[in-house]
Amino acid sequence: MIFDERAEGDYRIYAGALEAPRGQGYIAAVVVNRVRGTASAPCEAFRDESLACGHRWGSSDEALSYALNKASELIQREPHRLHC
Repeated sequence: MIFDERAEGDYRIYAGALEAPRGQGYIAAVVVNRVRGTASAPCEAFRDESLACGHRWGSSDEALSYALNKASELIQREPHRLHC
């Protein structure tokens, strides 16, 4: 498993490249938390543990890059879907 995280505006992205079942490449996973200032705890706005219907990438870098890009795209294009 390979993980990465980054902040984007009011959101925190947690992305992962997970070894696919039966060792056939990597699948992408992502969690997006909305951060509401320092006084309140972040809330989970979006989660998908098998992005692209479980498509298998040949490398962990490809899967991780896909997860991070999809989360950024969701934040920029569909912020109305990210309510807690």
